[in-house]
Amino acid sequence: MSEAVGSKEEVSALARGLALLKTIGMAAAPMGNRDLADTTGIPKATVSRLTATLVGAGYLRQSRDSERFSLGPALLDMSSRYLRHFDLRTVARPHLTELSEFAGASIHVGVRDELDMLVIDSLRPRSALISSRIELGTRLPIATSAAGRAYLAALPQPEQAVLLEQIRTETGENWPTVEPGLLAGIEEYARLGYCSSFGEWHPHIHALGFALQGPGGERYGLSCAGPAYLLPKDVMLSRVAPRLQEIAQRIAKEAGTAADAG
Repeated sequence: MSEAVGSKEEVSALARGLALLKTIGMAAAPMGNRDLADTTGIPKATVSRLTATLVGAGYLRQSRDSERFSLGPALLDMSSRYLRHFDLRTVARPHLTELSEFAGASIHVGVRDELDMLVIDSLRPRSALISSRIELGTRLPIATSAAGRAYLAALPQPEQAVLLEQIRTETGENWPTVEPGLLAGIEEYARLGYCSSFGEWHPHIHALGFALQGPGGERYGLSCAGPAYLLPKDVMLSRVAPRLQEIAQRIAKEAGTAADAG
């Protein structure tokens, strides 16, 4: 019994430590123990012990002469290791670069994090003076972004239903305005192999999204995006979309996976 309790305590401590890391990572400025306790609901004494442990391990960095914390270098090392083992990127990057230059648009690769797509790779066209400047770590909502909708549409139906229900619960009373776009995206992806978002994620950004599956079964949502005035809707659909479809098929073939259409 004591071993079981200890095990639960260890898992609880890990979960709380991860919650602190996530809260600090999403904050606009370094946070102190009191701020963290108020935000997460974790007792301040526990927060103090956890932040001290995380600082000692290099996962947090304490501001000089204060009790405020930001993410530490150990997390950067972990992120770099993750990206080095991102096998699909090695296969996909030459093709995504080609698409970026052809379209004059930025390409963003995201993985799901709760109800967002977290950007883990980004390419910008050398030929364009102005492009969509989405940095690594940017969060794209699944509900309104082209990459997010494509990720959702490409999921097997049971997983898709679960994610739709999570989005419905999270959006609450706004669900009636969110649902039509999501269902339209699923239909669009089944018909065309991509999802569009014309000013829905950002009023001045037009994007087409598609999904890829890595050799290990991991799933990614990608977007080809740029300023609306440079890439109007008709250009995105008539010129960019056919090349996007071709390149998505090419990457899937080279990765040894079927085109990710659900």
